[in-house]
Amino acid sequence: MYEKISPPTTGAKITFKNGEPVVPDNPIIPFIRGDGTGIDIWPATQKVLDAAVAKAYQGKRKISWFKVYVGDEACDLYGTYQYLPEDTLTAIREYGVAIKGPLTTPVGGGIRSLNVALRQIFDLYACVRPCRYYAGTPSPHKSPDKLDVIVYRENTEDIYLGIEWKQGSEIGDRLIKIINEELIPDTPEHGKKQIPLDAGIGVKPISKTGSQRLVRRAIKHALLLPKNKQMVTLVHKGNIMKYTEGAFRDWGYELATSEFRQECVTERESWILGNKESKPDITPEENARMIDPGFDGLTEEKKAQIVKEVETVLNSIWSSHGGGKWKDKIMVNDRIADSIFQQIQTRPDEYSILATMNLNGDYLSDAAAAIVGGLGMGPGANIGDSAAVFEATHGTAPKHAGLDRINPGSVILSGVMMLEYMGWQEAADLIKKGLGTAIANRQVTYDLARLMEPPVKPLRCSEFSEVIIQRFG
Repeated sequence: MYEKISPPTTGAKITFKNGEPVVPDNPIIPFIRGDGTGIDIWPATQKVLDAAVAKAYQGKRKISWFKVYVGDEACDLYGTYQYLPEDTLTAIREYGVAIKGPLTTPVGGGIRSLNVALRQIFDLYACVRPCRYYAGTPSPHKSPDKLDVIVYRENTEDIYLGIEWKQGSEIGDRLIKIINEELIPDTPEHGKKQIPLDAGIGVKPISKTGSQRLVRRAIKHALLLPKNKQMVTLVHKGNIMKYTEGAFRDWGYELATSEFRQECVTERESWILGNKESKPDITPEENARMIDPGFDGLTEEKKAQIVKEVETVLNSIWSSHGGGKWKDKIMVNDRIADSIFQQIQTRPDEYSILATMNLNGDYLSDAAAAIVGGLGMGPGANIGDSAAVFEATHGTAPKHAGLDRINPGSVILSGVMMLEYMGWQEAADLIKKGLGTAIANRQVTYDLARLMEPPVKPLRCSEFSEVIIQRFG
C-alpha cells in the first residue's frame, strides 16, 4: 500500500459517520512535520499533546503517531518536485485526521500551494480559525480580551479554485473577446461595460452547495457554545457582487430558516418579533416602517414587499419564536466585509462565529489573529465530511529553522482543536490552561517576550513546551 512509509503497528483508524468523526481510544494520526521551523515546533507540539493525553486519561487513551511527508522533506525522501507524494494522500485518506506544521510554497513543481492542494483533494471545505485572547499576550489592541470569534471560511471555492488565465494568453484573449462581444451585450444590466483587452482574467465561483454546507457547520458549532455566544454572522460583499457574495448571504439565510428553523432566528426576524412584543396592536405596515427606516421613501411595490415580509414572519414563527422565545435561539445576521473588519476592532464582543467565503475569510482570520497576539497564537483546522487536517497558520520562517526559538503556539493550539474535534476535551483543557498560565507568568518565546513591557528573557521553543506541561496543574 505504501512505497516508503509504514503505519504504526498499534492503534486504530478514525472513521466518519454523517460527517462526524468516530474516534477509538488509540487512534493512529498522521503528522506532517512541516518545512522550515517545523523542525522545531513539531517536536514541541507532540510532547505537549502526548503529555496532556497521558495526564487526562491515565493510559486509557493514547495517540499513535504516523509520520508522513509533504513539502521539502518529501522531496528529500521521494525525489525532486515530489512535494505531495501518493503515500501521504493514502495515509490521510485511510486514517482521516492529520496535523501539520507550516509548508513552503513549491518552486517549479506545478503545485501552486500545498495547503490549498490538500484542502481541495480531500474536500476540506471548512477552514476553522478561532481567535481568542490569552491574558498577558502582547497585543497592539487596547482591549484584545473582548475578541473571541471563530472564523468559518469556505475553503474550496471563490478565486482560490485557481481558474485564471494570464494576460496575453490565447485562451485568455479568446475568453475576453467572447465576454465583451457576446455575453455582456446579452446581459442588459451590464450596459456598455468592457473588460480591458490587456487584462488577466479569473473566475470566482460561489455555489449554493458549497455555501450551505459551510453555514451548516457554523450553525452546528454555534449550538455547542454558551447562550451568549450563539450567533452566526454571514460576512460578504454582496452589495457589489450580488450573484456570488450576495448569493452566499441569501443561501446562508435560506439554510438557517429551513434546516434549523426551530434553532435559529434572523436579525431581521428578531426586529419584527420584538416590535410586536413591545406593541401588541402594531399593524404590519407600522412594523415594516420600524424595521426599514427608509420605508416612506420606497416605491409602493417595495413597501408592499416589506409589509408582506412582516406578515409572513408573524404568521410562520410567532408561535414558536414570539413572546421572547427568539432570544434563546441562535441569532443569524450578516455584515458587509469591509464593515466587519472595522467592527471586530471597535465592537468585538458583539460577534461570535463569522461565516464567510474563501478570500474574505483569509483576510479576516489573519486580521483577527493580529488583535489577539499574531499568527504565532493562531490555530487552524481544515474540516470536511470524511477528513480533517489541523495546521499551523503561519509561514515556514526558514531563517529561524533549527534555532529552537520559534513560538510553537499555533501548532499546539491546532492540536487543541484536534483534541476537541475528537471529543477529548479534558486533554484540550489541560493544554489551554497550561498555555494561558505560562503566558500570564511571562514565560514565553522571543516573539512575545520582546513585545512585553518590560521585555522578558525569552524561552526556547523546547523550554516553552516544558513550561506548558508544568502548568497543566
